[in-house]
Amino acid sequence: MPLISINGNQDPTKFMSGKFITIEGIEGAGKTTCMDTVQELLTKNSIKFITTREPGGTPLAEKIRALLLNVEEDTPASLTELLLIFASRAQHINKVIRPALSNGLWVLCDRFTDATYAYQGGGRGVKLEFISLLEKITQEGLRPHLTLLLDVSPELGMARVRKRGELDRFEKEKIEFFNNVRTAYLNIAEKDPKRCITIDASKGKNNVLCKISEAIIERFSLEK
Repeated sequence: MPLISINGNQDPTKFMSGKFITIEGIEGAGKTTCMDTVQELLTKNSIKFITTREPGGTPLAEKIRALLLNVEEDTPASLTELLLIFASRAQHINKVIRPALSNGLWVLCDRFTDATYAYQGGGRGVKLEFISLLEKITQEGLRPHLTLLLDVSPELGMARVRKRGELDRFEKEKIEFFNNVRTAYLNIAEKDPKRCITIDASKGKNNVLCKISEAIIERFSLEK
């Protein structure tokens, strides 16, 4: 995925302000396919948008991403990992996300702060108060308008991931870690049902893509 890609022809009379959509889920949930589906739908509706990801999204943030995924010799402590992620996010928000939204572009992001609560909070056991404090400092109230949570069992998700090839540092974690991450994700979605829509990603591909499209169309009153 490129750092940022822009598509679509915006009709300023129809869409006056940008929307922020995030895609969440554990490894192997199908986020890339989901991103592609949403992009196609936005393009059909002549909405100008950017796609990006976390950690990453800017040259500096991508370097931090590489550190997080590939460190072997000096594995970061949980708090170090958390601080690196929010350092990346601060750069991403200020250089990409806020400017795009201010210019009326929609932002489609592969993971955001929910992933931090799930992976560092649920998976690593970092205190949620720490994450919440850094969220307030870094985001200053910025939250997605819609989050699509692709839910799949860790066993199925990792079976899909292993077919891709070499695993990164997170993908090498044990199933128990991903069970905790998944539970954290589901708890987030349960507590914030207006923002989060959970989609069963274990179903057939066509079924999942249909649910994704329905969620976007209904939330933003788009054409099919």
